[in-house]
Amino acid sequence: MDVDAVVQVGAVRIGGGGPLVLIAGPCVIEGRDPALRHALALRTIAARVPLPFIYKSSYDKANPP
Repeated sequence: MDVDAVVQVGAVRIGGGGPLVLIAGPCVIEGRDPALRHALALRTIAARVPLPFIYKSSYDKANPP
């Protein structure tokens, strides 16, 4: 793995010696409103620290048997 590699996700750059990036969110969301509430709360927390933030969640998590 190249430790100097950089990945661009929207306006956030990950790697290459850049700052720590928070990638967070619930594993499964139940709808638009809860997802937006979670995203806003996490964005607020990340801004206080401050950390670049990427919201990640899934709407339909397939868990095969």
